[in-house]
Amino acid sequence: MKATKTIISTLREAPNDAVIASHQLMMRSGLIRKLGNGLYAYMPLGYRSLSKVQKIIREELDRAGLLEIKPTVIQPGDLWKESGRWDKMSGEMLTAQNRQGQDMVVSPTAEEAFTYIVKEGLSSYKQLPFTLYQINTKYRDEIRPRYGVMRGREFIMMDAYSFDKDENDLNESYENVAKAYRRIFKRMGLSTISVKADTGAMGGSGSEEFMVESEVGDDTLLLCPNCSYAANVEKASCAKEIPLDSEGNAQKKTDLPIEKVATPNVFSIADMEKFFNAKSTTFLKALIYKVYNCAIDLCANEFYKNAQKVTEGGESYIPETYFCVLIRGDLDVNEAKLASALKASGAELANDEDVLKYSGAPHGFVGPVGIKIPVLADLSTVDMHDCIAGSGENGYHIKHVEPGRDFVPFMTADVRTCKEGDKCPDCGGTFYMKKGNELGHIFKLGAKYTKPMNVTYLDVSGKPVTPLMGCYGIGVDRTLASIIEGHHDDKGIKWPMSVAPYQVAIIPIQYKDKMKEVSDSLYETLSNAGIEVLLDDRNERPGVKFTDSELIGFPVRIVVGDKNLPNVEFKIRDAENAELVPQEEVAQKVIDFVRAELDKLNA
Repeated sequence: MKATKTIISTLREAPNDAVIASHQLMMRSGLIRKLGNGLYAYMPLGYRSLSKVQKIIREELDRAGLLEIKPTVIQPGDLWKESGRWDKMSGEMLTAQNRQGQDMVVSPTAEEAFTYIVKEGLSSYKQLPFTLYQINTKYRDEIRPRYGVMRGREFIMMDAYSFDKDENDLNESYENVAKAYRRIFKRMGLSTISVKADTGAMGGSGSEEFMVESEVGDDTLLLCPNCSYAANVEKASCAKEIPLDSEGNAQKKTDLPIEKVATPNVFSIADMEKFFNAKSTTFLKALIYKVYNCAIDLCANEFYKNAQKVTEGGESYIPETYFCVLIRGDLDVNEAKLASALKASGAELANDEDVLKYSGAPHGFVGPVGIKIPVLADLSTVDMHDCIAGSGENGYHIKHVEPGRDFVPFMTADVRTCKEGDKCPDCGGTFYMKKGNELGHIFKLGAKYTKPMNVTYLDVSGKPVTPLMGCYGIGVDRTLASIIEGHHDDKGIKWPMSVAPYQVAIIPIQYKDKMKEVSDSLYETLSNAGIEVLLDDRNERPGVKFTDSELIGFPVRIVVGDKNLPNVEFKIRDAENAELVPQEEVAQKVIDFVRAELDKLNA
């Protein structure tokens, strides 16, 4: 391609709303242009790199035996009502009605569509297992789209779905895709970290994220230096700890009765430490949470035993509930883990009015003793003794609280937020923390969608059986942005050879006379050898061409100038200096270099 036949439109400065490197460089190098908040158009150079990312994904998934299909972007809303996610994901979905008044969804994800498509043709166990995938446009109505294509409203995603006879087949499908993911990201020059993750609105059991380290990452990762444990903070678990008293000794059971203590103006944990002259590890912190679409059975709790339920997709849930969440005083509640434990679509701290309504006391005085709403106790409270807690009455706390004697939790679960310095549950090592961005996510969905959508096949004995599913996604735009995040300097992008818009830029100082003749000859030779070349034939100053070349990030640059002929400059984007190479030798040098770089990535 000649530069005058494409669009090269670079900027000296990035727009004010571009705060991370990938967003700044994609805008400055003219790879994308903004249409609206969270909406970006790919320009010719950017689309070439985006297409290469898709090509690598497609090649590796095909190699792994996955089958590509092309579903529609617009989906019938009835499918989402059947699965039970119409209300649960309503905030993220862009919906509309067609002229017949039918609810339609602009696809934010495709579990329902793929499940329905398979349902229409699945009859026998002989057809299983198989995995289908698409690379398609999605839309999610992000509250705060940011970071350019890293978190946009419209985006391209690869999502795949495996359909399996049993757990063994599901495990094999899951591992098959995981291996393909590792090959995909390696070919793009990305070093990923595989971490345990929360399944979120997708549901299911097993879940693993493929993360890339980033200073501006949306996710916090906890890793163990002594073993392979790695998890997103929304999923991470810690080793069990022995609760300590204020002297640093293991807490001991007490026979003393509860003692009510007047504590005016004592609201926070810090206030309590000063007032009681005790450490926060001896406090039971009680918080009231508002929980959305809770699907666990609450019939055993007097407060909710007659609560009105909604049934969608074969699953019943209570749209709005309140829980008293109990945790050790020095720890914090992880809302993602809380929602997961309650099989809910979300959980948030209740407002002041609701805290008073459901606990009988304002913030700071909420306690587990005598409260009517269900108590969910974090695992950190299981072995606590002789504790201090809120009394459930404004201005008072209580001492000598014994869990199990003075109150019995409705349920116990791990809902604490783990942090750097906590201990690994597998080997006892000390966690360290990194920031990361999610590139891919894989789930074991089980029968979460096939059961409510009535998908069955006939097994060997002719009995109808519900197939199991796995779900696998890669954010294509996010992956492209992450490549730039990991491959740039203060001059611009430094593309890996496999995803560069063009592998080589030929820059004549002036596109005329001998310089034109040599440039055209090199362009033809390299193109015929399968090398992707951009010939900068623009009538621009050399400095402009050099700056654009480094900003856009072509891996190899050849400069043709009168002063150096019959030699030309050969410069690798990563190298500090250029080298002079005879013009008749440079083409082969370029070919060898490009192919060697590709071989490294593809190995």
